[in-house]
Amino acid sequence: MSQQHTPNSPGLRAWLGLLVVLGPVLLVSMDGSILYLAMPRVTQDLTPTADQALWTLDIYGFAVGSLLIAFGNIGDRYGRLKLLMIGATVFGLASAGSAFAPNAELLIASRALMGVAGATLLPSALAVLSELFSDPRRRGQAIGIFAAAFAAGFAIGPVAGGILLERFWWGSVFLINLPVIALFLIFAPILLREVSTTRPGRIDRFSVVASAAGLLGVVYGLKNAAAEGISLLPTLVGLGGIVLLALFVRRQRHIEYPLMDFTLFRDRVFTVAIITGLLPLAAWSAAAYLSGVYLQSVLGLPVLEAALLALPGAAVLTTTCVVTPLVVDRIGKRTMLIICHFSIAAGLLFLLPATTSGGIGWYIASTSIAGLGYGISFSVVADTAVGAVPAERAGSAGAIAETSNEIGNALGIALIGSLAALVFRLQGPDLAPTLDETLNLPGLASWVVGDAKSAFVTGLHVAVAVASLLHVALGLLALRWLPRGATEEKAADSVSEENADLSLRP
Repeated sequence: MSQQHTPNSPGLRAWLGLLVVLGPVLLVSMDGSILYLAMPRVTQDLTPTADQALWTLDIYGFAVGSLLIAFGNIGDRYGRLKLLMIGATVFGLASAGSAFAPNAELLIASRALMGVAGATLLPSALAVLSELFSDPRRRGQAIGIFAAAFAAGFAIGPVAGGILLERFWWGSVFLINLPVIALFLIFAPILLREVSTTRPGRIDRFSVVASAAGLLGVVYGLKNAAAEGISLLPTLVGLGGIVLLALFVRRQRHIEYPLMDFTLFRDRVFTVAIITGLLPLAAWSAAAYLSGVYLQSVLGLPVLEAALLALPGAAVLTTTCVVTPLVVDRIGKRTMLIICHFSIAAGLLFLLPATTSGGIGWYIASTSIAGLGYGISFSVVADTAVGAVPAERAGSAGAIAETSNEIGNALGIALIGSLAALVFRLQGPDLAPTLDETLNLPGLASWVVGDAKSAFVTGLHVAVAVASLLHVALGLLALRWLPRGATEEKAADSVSEENADLSLRP
């Protein structure tokens, strides 16, 4: 007897379409973290300056985060599948360009182009996914799988990079994107259908340019000051970035169709949710990058061993993403958000006992405890943000939530990483602005190597202590601001199901 499907029941095509969509989604999140263990090799081959090394890491996240909302609007007007195909093609070409970049400047440029392409993939993939699953319950399951894959990509990026680096050169971490992109380009036109809607108004080009340029200008000024000291040109660029961001915020309040609806931040629950989307990603990215350098350049571990040591934390993070929705039904989002911040704060403090002679056990404990909080953050932020606003504004709330994740991932390296670089510059032997550059200098005395490693560990301690204090502060803010009952509704409610769909659609 043949299996019968109800009209709203997804068939084989829908699930195969989901599988095809997950490929680019996994790549977009992986490429935000895959260089964390590869940077010592990149430094050896391309000899980037301190600020170039930081730009190599975080230009990708800034490009994705600053353009997510804009490309969500573009896809609505001109077709999501069309934008997906274009974005995937550019992502593949930029990945090849990054793999074979002959110098730091071209690597940064290729990474930026990867970020632009990545910003086209996430919102379009979700819109196409919603077309595949018309039944709200099945659509919720598919979106849950989508979110878990996105979170898992961040967690397994460093591990995948470390395994590849054990056998191949650093460019291999980008070449693994090509077969996934090729399969997507072959099967997407077969399994996916075009999705487009008519949205009022036009995309405000000034808002797009001002937000991206302003953010990059501010970060450039801060990073240059941390790595090289205060100088005229970077200071002027940073001040110019502040002016552009101020103009961006002001313009959003006066145009009819703003790129980002800042009035949503009047709601305290929404504000806490968005900060929860940003700060944990910032702490995670900075700690993952600095810990990768610590394990390889301070303790001298092979890259594969460093990658395997990241597995327990990655497993906790991914498992928490899957389990959290079930736990939320029992204890509520307010309690989970509070647990999120205090577990991250506690986990980060476990890196403080790490020294130049040992700290592997502290590292594993840190990533495992903090991984619990990171997983909660991935799982509940978007739904909490959407639940705090009226249903007609759910799309805008979800877009801001997704953007906060990407910007947080980039800001972690840009700001917290720059703080560690500043401490190293002030306390180190003052021979080069980074540890890896210092260790690559010929004829170093053993005491100089020791001083350089000690200065880096001090910078690591300062960075994680600051990140931990910020999470304690946000945990206390959540205790004070999040009302009991306002975030405790069951996810099974039909209105919540519809909002959960909208929350991931810019």
